[in-house]
Amino acid sequence: MSAVFFCPAVPDVSHTALLDRLDALDWFQLEQQLEHHGHACIERLLDADTCALLAGLYSNDGAFRSRVVMARHNFGQGEYKYFAYPLPTLLATLRHRLFPPLARISNRWQARLGLETRYPEALDAFLMRCHRAGQTRPTPLLLRYGPGDYNCMHQDIYGEHNFPLQAAVLLSEPGRDFTGGEFALTEHLAGAQRAEVVPLRQGDAVIFPVDLRPVPGKRSGFRRAAMRHGVSLVHSGQRRTLGLIFHDAT
Repeated sequence: MSAVFFCPAVPDVSHTALLDRLDALDWFQLEQQLEHHGHACIERLLDADTCALLAGLYSNDGAFRSRVVMARHNFGQGEYKYFAYPLPTLLATLRHRLFPPLARISNRWQARLGLETRYPEALDAFLMRCHRAGQTRPTPLLLRYGPGDYNCMHQDIYGEHNFPLQAAVLLSEPGRDFTGGEFALTEHLAGAQRAEVVPLRQGDAVIFPVDLRPVPGKRSGFRRAAMRHGVSLVHSGQRRTLGLIFHDAT
């Protein structure tokens, strides 16, 4: 792996348990969830201590390249920060380990959608493609919500090259750390719209489309469903989320 994208020298907690968890994932079942529901959930991908460590990074400005106050851009209420390269080892590990199976799923989706773009097996090869097109800024981020905050339905598209799938990990515990703030998806297909709330607990990850997903046609072939995601109104407490996007930004 390139040192630009993955820096083992960055101090971090031991993540042997995380590697074991990633190695044990049932990607056949996760792909089935994606195909049938438009999202897939990984329960307890991160333990409570790791969630707390990641959430605590928000106050360390040196770990980030920029801060976005959502209300200034009509994105909603709340704020988030984009990590800088090199990423903390834990995040780089997640990004690199999740990418290969997601790339295989994405390539099958691209074929079904009649799209020509295909994705390499390794994340670094894809990031080089992004960088050659001027997309050089890292996109993993931490999001922070308080009472009255929310995230409008949106798509995380940052340039010419966009990877079809992304992930979010809830770092706070619903009911204990916050109320409200549900993760939501909408699907637009043939003039109709479907909305779904995805229940998550602390440490759970949700994998979902950045933009399009293939949906079987009524008679044959596949249709293109456009997806968006967001977070409903937080009623109380503090909600923290880790976002893992696999393409870099312009």
